[in-house]
Amino acid sequence: MADVSDDLLPHVLVLFGATGDLAKRKLFPGLYSLAKAGRLPEDYAIIGSGRHSPGTDEEFREHIKEALEDTVDDLDESVADDLLERLSFQTSSADDGSDLAEKVREAEERLGGSDDVRRLVYLSVPPSAMQDMIAMLGTEKLTERARLVIEKPFGLDLASSRELDTALKDVVEEDQVFRIDHFLGKEAVQNILALRFANGLFEPAWDRRSIAQVQIDVPETLGMEGRGSFYESTGCLRDMISTHLCQLLGFVALEDPGAFEEKALRDAKHAVFEAMRPLDPARVVFGQYDGYRDEDDVADDSDVETLVAVEAYVDNDRWRDVPFYLRTGKAMAQTRRTITLRFRTPDSQIFQGSPGPNELVLELTDEPEVSVDVRAKRPGPEMELAEATLRLDFADDFPDDHPLEAYERLLLDVLRGDQTLFTRADEVDRLWQICQPVLDDRPQVHTYEQESWGPQQALDLPDGGWALQG
Repeated sequence: MADVSDDLLPHVLVLFGATGDLAKRKLFPGLYSLAKAGRLPEDYAIIGSGRHSPGTDEEFREHIKEALEDTVDDLDESVADDLLERLSFQTSSADDGSDLAEKVREAEERLGGSDDVRRLVYLSVPPSAMQDMIAMLGTEKLTERARLVIEKPFGLDLASSRELDTALKDVVEEDQVFRIDHFLGKEAVQNILALRFANGLFEPAWDRRSIAQVQIDVPETLGMEGRGSFYESTGCLRDMISTHLCQLLGFVALEDPGAFEEKALRDAKHAVFEAMRPLDPARVVFGQYDGYRDEDDVADDSDVETLVAVEAYVDNDRWRDVPFYLRTGKAMAQTRRTITLRFRTPDSQIFQGSPGPNELVLELTDEPEVSVDVRAKRPGPEMELAEATLRLDFADDFPDDHPLEAYERLLLDVLRGDQTLFTRADEVDRLWQICQPVLDDRPQVHTYEQESWGPQQALDLPDGGWALQG
């Protein structure tokens, strides 16, 4: 792997929420992988922060070392030790960040002086705390020479998202803001663009003349896993639909951006969202898995949705009248990240009976898989059709290449200042406009069994059913 560390200025990385689950499972393993590949700056320091101290710096390092041992296969002790030596912790809050600001300045002096050092500030904090934390960063001037990474949800509705954007613009410019959606960091999601625009086989058929419907399906077998309090304040629509799944829709539906670069790609994606109809609550299904109310930190009478199924439309020349079906939920039958393009049934009458539609299936796994369901002649003396599958397995085609994990890729992009795979303010605003009718007129919440595909109302939403349906 190429060593790009020489291209990067010294950095101080400030991680709010450094003792939380995201930091343990994704952020520190991502930094470790970048360090092992030589992709971090030559000179850097990491300062974890939060309201409560994990103990001494040495105790904090040991805590993170244990997390790395749990999440990283074949941990390289020398790489891990070097990373941990650069790590410290400083308590802070929205009311008082003075000690943190002083610690950042001290780290910058050790790295060669403030004028030559960049700051990466990662805000993994609850939505209710985000605005006050941003204001504190401005007060303490921690936004100078800084890039701010903001975790979703970006507000809880249209009004609060605009308030959050105003708070950000009070202290930083838009080109300093990196609204992270880790789905966009996945190799498989970026491969949607390569598959479509680099192959004449697919692009001519990527429109309403050939495609009957698109399904974007992200079921999960996991339940709350200790996130009951978070879900009670957000719910599945805010957690998944207004962010991850709508962003996937944007990647599938966009026009040719002309270049894989920041402005062109984000302009093309925003044009899709501008063309989307606001969601019709009558075509949205909410579900809650049986047993959710027994989870920790969940109200006994909670009506929070843990599953959402949506019918959406993009009203432009390419996609007019083609339904996009989005579904995601907790405690479901499988964990999948699947996009299915269901093609129209051929008009030909040469074969008796309907051969059924073809489907192009994109599995958004760490090692992408693409399959095409086709109809072919069954071997033998009769002209009889049978189903067959054309399959592309990228792990077999590129055995010596290893994809970057999503957070690893996105952290590297922040260090480089590349916003291509991050969400722009106008995208966030438009997506909340699209989702707001459902927040204003919440659908009835239907109970579904754990390890199922959701309530019957969700199963019945797409014409022809879900591609993933048992």
